[in-house]
Parts: sequence; structure tokens; C-alpha cells
Amino acid sequence: MNFRKRIKSAKRIVIKVGSSMVTYKNGHINLERIDNLSRAISDMVNSGKEVVLVSSGAVSAGFGKLRLKEKPDNIRETQALSAIGQCELMHIYSKFFGEYSHIVGQILLTRDVLEDEHLKENVCNTFELLLKKGVIPIVNENDSVSIDELENIAKLGDNDNLSALVSSLINADLLIILSDIEGFYDCDPRKNKNAIMIKEIREFTEEMEKYAGKAGSDFGTGGMATKLKAAKTATSVGVDVILASGKNPCIIRNILRGEDVGSLFVANKNRGEDKYGKFNING
Repeated sequence: MNFRKRIKSAKRIVIKVGSSMVTYKNGHINLERIDNLSRAISDMVNSGKEVVLVSSGAVSAGFGKLRLKEKPDNIRETQALSAIGQCELMHIYSKFFGEYSHIVGQILLTRDVLEDEHLKENVCNTFELLLKKGVIPIVNENDSVSIDELENIAKLGDNDNLSALVSSLINADLLIILSDIEGFYDCDPRKNKNAIMIKEIREFTEEMEKYAGKAGSDFGTGGMATKLKAAKTATSVGVDVILASGKNPCIIRNILRGEDVGSLFVANKNRGEDKYGKFNING
């Protein structure tokens, strides 16, 4: 079966972008990339798709906004940067999406929301109403009050994992993770020019865990290991996952045409669903 073909029929899609996709290494906003991302997503919505954007970059944007010379090494200052940077990010997203006649809404999540059934029902209702009205929800972990992502511990942990949980929460058809790397490789292609991209993954093995390693980025909390974990979470509840380079957000169009770009993690379509999706928050 050509699993790429069913990507073309995906109706409800979650797109995750990392810090390196929306900010430069100095923390300043990458305006051209956010503009291209906003245009690509707006065109998806115009075509009838429902899209949720999970965006990292708040801490990095705060870093750049204050023109700091080095990243703080304590939680209190990092949370303050997140509070500043989240405002900056949402302002810019709102501006660019507005240029393409679309409205965005901010949803900040913490672990307790996803653990409490009543709170989870409320946030699911919010997602459904926003999507019904054609609004594009932009999601991040609430770093200014939660230390889960900032300490990079196994709770919500990082926005790769968060995007998988959101995909399950809203019963998405497809999760697209846009990274600074073209797909899932058997080793780090930045260090080994002979690295081989694995184009299609149907099962998760110990060998794949070794491939993922522990690589991360300067400003983000994640690496290939977190993306593999997110793909495992999402596919287990019936969500196909594409990992691809986000350097040119127009790649989203190629993905939705079913073209052979990035790495496809094939979903288990025999999932059992409850009313609000089914997932294990602890991965």
C-alpha cells in the first residue's frame, strides 16, 4: 500500500515548528520563514483543511527581544524570557496570518490540563470551536508557569511530545514535524555525509532508538530522540507523522500532494478512541 497517497486526504492536521525554524541563532525572529509558514498554512485552510500549529520559540524570542548576550541558566529568568517571547511570537503570527485574512488563537497548555478529564474536555471544546470558526489555534506549553519543558523532564517535556498529544487530543489525521533536518536518518547527517534517510517507518525498534541518539539544538529542548518519541505516541493512536525540513515551509504543499519528501511514520489505524482521543501522557 502506498501510505503517502492517504496523506493527500488528511483533513485535520497538526504542524509543529521548532525554535530553530522561527528564530535565528541570536534569538531574533525569522520573519521571512514565519511569513512563508503563515502563507502555506493559510492556503491549507482556504482549501478546506483544519490546521493546528504547535510552535516553539518563546524563550528564544524573549532572548532576542531583550538583546541578551548569553542564555540564562536558571528557571526564573528563563520563564521571564518565555513570557516576553510568547507575546512577541503571537504578535508576529497574528500580523502575518492577518495579511492572508486568517485569525489565530493562542492555547497554552500545562500537564494538569491533560491529566484532568474536566479540563481536557474544556480544552477539546475550545479546539473544536476555534476550528469550526476557521480560526488557527497556535499552541505552546505554558513555560511562564510550567517548568516541565524548561527542565526538559519527562512530563509534557518538549513541543515534539506536545504536538503528538495535541494530535491525539483533537483526533488529527496527520502530524507534520518541521525540523532543521530533512528526515529520520541512521546517524546524524550533519556529522556523517554517508548518513542514510529512512523514508518509511512502520515499527519502532531498539535500532531506531540508537539512530535517534540525543542530539539537540542551541535554543530548543528537543532532538531526534524526542521526535522519535513523538512519532511513536502519535502513530499509536492512528495519526500519520511526517518529519521533514522546515527551512522552506512551502514543503508542506509537497507533503500534502503525497510527494516522497521527509520520513513517514505510518500510523496504526486500528486505534481505540475515546471521546477526546487516547494517549499516554508519560509516553
